[in-house]
Amino acid sequence: MENIRVRFAPSPTGPLHIGGIRTALYNYLFAKKHGGTFILRIEDTDQGRYVPGAEEYIIDSLKWCGLLPHEGPGFGGEYGPYRQSDRKEMYRRFALDLVERGGAYYAFDTPEELEERRKAEAAQGNHNFKYDNAARPSMKNSLSMPPAEVECLLSAGADHVIRLKVPDNEAVVFNDIIRGEVSFQTNELDDKVLLKADGMPTYHLANIVDDHLMKITHVIRGEEWLPSTGHHVLLYRAFGWEKTMPQFAHLPLILRPDGKGKLSKRDGAKFGIPVFPLGWQGSTPEDSFDGFREFGFLPEAVVNFLAFLGWNPGTEQEIFTIEALCEVFSLDKISKGGARFDFDKAKWFNQQYLHATDGATLARLVKPSLVAAGHDADDDYLTAVCNLMKDRLSLLTDFTEQAAYFFGDVKVYDDQNIAKRWTPESRPLFESLATAIENATSFDAAGLEALVKNFMETRNLKPGQVMPILRLALAGTMQGPAVYEMMAVLGRERTGRRLEKAFGYFDGLEAK
Repeated sequence: MENIRVRFAPSPTGPLHIGGIRTALYNYLFAKKHGGTFILRIEDTDQGRYVPGAEEYIIDSLKWCGLLPHEGPGFGGEYGPYRQSDRKEMYRRFALDLVERGGAYYAFDTPEELEERRKAEAAQGNHNFKYDNAARPSMKNSLSMPPAEVECLLSAGADHVIRLKVPDNEAVVFNDIIRGEVSFQTNELDDKVLLKADGMPTYHLANIVDDHLMKITHVIRGEEWLPSTGHHVLLYRAFGWEKTMPQFAHLPLILRPDGKGKLSKRDGAKFGIPVFPLGWQGSTPEDSFDGFREFGFLPEAVVNFLAFLGWNPGTEQEIFTIEALCEVFSLDKISKGGARFDFDKAKWFNQQYLHATDGATLARLVKPSLVAAGHDADDDYLTAVCNLMKDRLSLLTDFTEQAAYFFGDVKVYDDQNIAKRWTPESRPLFESLATAIENATSFDAAGLEALVKNFMETRNLKPGQVMPILRLALAGTMQGPAVYEMMAVLGRERTGRRLEKAFGYFDGLEAK
């Protein structure tokens, strides 16, 4: 393939749903694989639904995921402007040209008249009134009215829209890369509004004009746009652009965790999961939420997870860097059926990436939350703790809680396990061990392991009699990294204090 050009074209009507990021990802991977161009276009023609800050959110989300456009607002490019509100006059010219070609017409019906017609149709049992070729002759438009009357209304500046003239009794057939042959009957399609009374284009007109002018070769978008594609093919025909019409690929839906319906914003609150890439601060608490970033995900893990929501490489391999995804990705391996959003699988991906992250990088990522929790640590110590704890983390946000005992005294002990393993009579034995540990010649994991094993052998003790007590004393819990490595990271002084304090607490628990 040559000169591949694809676009991600979101509307700035709120935060970007994770399904939108998947669409962007598939466009990005396809462009990268074929040495093509990935374009960001902001489709903001519906000014009534415009949300301040949404465009910035979209761009920040793409940057966080590493999906940088080659062209778009703030990225440059030769086919701009890339914000549809900046192209308003151009759309009107194309709409008027389509009227001249006979592919569109003026319609002067007021909103009140349209509503009255809908009610009249409903009263007769038709609850799905369409402004189509059957209704067209009885409506107020340039096809049903005398030319002189039409010209008079236009000259007087009467409010009007421009509608697509859908032909009668034709089949609209196109090949979808994912779904194969798709067919629509024109008698089932309505005459879509192309240019609104305020002069702004609808999605249908702006989308087709921009894709043509920006030389888009492939339209990769969500399944929800499939029903609109019949109108879009008709628009390409009406403009005479059939030979340059892009190929279509409609992606499967992302389904709720229970598989019942499309994943929505409400499902985030219901299931306690992120459904947006980044957090969003809305005008009310109900409209504010955390995204994947705030939940503690690495962007590389999110990208890897999203790639598998509807696509599969055809092998057993699951972990792919974005560079590797670019190499193996292909549209023909995208499924037709919906992909269930499995949050546990998302965490599994994140866990794999955390395990592979070096301690220094991880330390930089967790330090802000650690400081916010009131802890402090120099970079070397934090790096050592991260190397010790990373295999136990699923989310970055797990770190501050799970590693808290590395940055302050143990606040909570597992009393139940202590009661099973500790007796006051054993204290002299463990104080002797603590003294030996404090005086260890080499305070690294290997040296401490040799010392403790020698201590157990000379006293005929089993690991099960000693190691749980050391773990509970150092961390307060039976969970955590290897005891020897834990002591080495805590250091000689901190380990000694920790053991002394814990043994006193253990005796006090026995006395209760």
